[in-house]
Amino acid sequence: MTLLIGLWVMLAIIGGATAGILSHPTTRGKRSAKIGRLLTVGAVLLLLVGCGGSPSGKDSSKADSARSSKIASSKAKAKQAKEESEAKASSEAAASSEAAASSEAKSSSIAAASSSKAAATKKAAAAKAAAAKAAAAKAKAAKAAAAKKTATSLANLTYSGTQTINVNGGKPTFSSADLSTSRGAWESYSALDRLNRATDAEALLNKSLMPTGEREGLTWNPTGWHNKKLKSGYLYNRSHLIGYQLSGENNNPKNLITGTRSLNSPEMLRYEMDIAYFLKQNTRAYVRYSVKPVYRGNDLLARGVHMMAQSVGASGISFNVFVFNVESGVTLNYADGTSTVSAAQTAGAATASSQKKAASSATTKKTPTAGAGEVITGQGKIIGNSRSKIYHVPGQAGYHMSSENAVYFQSEAAAQAAGYRKAKR
Repeated sequence: MTLLIGLWVMLAIIGGATAGILSHPTTRGKRSAKIGRLLTVGAVLLLLVGCGGSPSGKDSSKADSARSSKIASSKAKAKQAKEESEAKASSEAAASSEAAASSEAKSSSIAAASSSKAAATKKAAAAKAAAAKAAAAKAKAAKAAAAKKTATSLANLTYSGTQTINVNGGKPTFSSADLSTSRGAWESYSALDRLNRATDAEALLNKSLMPTGEREGLTWNPTGWHNKKLKSGYLYNRSHLIGYQLSGENNNPKNLITGTRSLNSPEMLRYEMDIAYFLKQNTRAYVRYSVKPVYRGNDLLARGVHMMAQSVGASGISFNVFVFNVESGVTLNYADGTSTVSAAQTAGAATASSQKKAASSATTKKTPTAGAGEVITGQGKIIGNSRSKIYHVPGQAGYHMSSENAVYFQSEAAAQAAGYRKAKR
């Protein structure tokens, strides 16, 4: 471009010079020679231009080419850098995605492992609980089988003159679970069986269960109830399995059996008195107590009662005994509770009845006679009243007393040792 401009300028100069020379006639010859020289110079210049031999043009073309090449190179480098940047970003994104996927997979694996561990722990706990339940059921079944075996053995015993005998050497057979106090004091009475018989009374006794009010009369007639009058009083009592003074349970069919007068008092009563005294002296202690009537087959009248007790929290109570359900001078029919009374008992009963009639028409002092379920003090035995804690000796005034409250002592010292005081009259 520079060369063209220079050529244009030169032609303009030559043109102007030629015009000047031709405008003067006097100098036309000389001028013609000058014009020739100018034209020769112009031709040379044109020749140079036409041949592209201008050094300045070549340099300019090379510069333009270099710039173009540089620009192209820069663009190529920029494109390459962009591509490399995009590739790096893509690679980083892929790496980040892979890391996230790996982390998620790891978290999922940890969660799966945790879930598996929790499931295994739960399964182990369930298996342990099932095993414990099975063991408890097995122990319960074993205990029931042992109790049944004991009951069968006791039912087949024959009375031979001793009304109360030891079982297992007098040692209770309660398990550690039986002696647990975690529930506090409690009492439980099994349902009547298909023959309507009372079957079992269990308790963890404490002073808190002992009643404070007066006991009401009994109205329930247990199975085998065929009572009759004897010389010494009535043949049968409605006998509590767990005595009223220990639990407050009174007219509960599940806690009552038909028991002979001697079974109820003094045999069962003396054990109940021992427990009552212990609980009053040890208010925070307990007594695990079990009383089960023992029947032979489908008998309605129990052959006896199996009594077992052990104190918890303090020593003092421990026994395991069987009390025969018998009465002197009476043959019992255990199948239904009927009985045959000996001549001595019958004669005694008749004599007592005759004496009562005679006394009612006499003006002399009456001889007191016992009513149903009663005893009279002062007639040959030392008798204590478990409710009043007063004992009476032979020769003192006679008092009517419920047979269930009567306690018999061998001596006054024994009565006093049990916490009783002598009556004033």
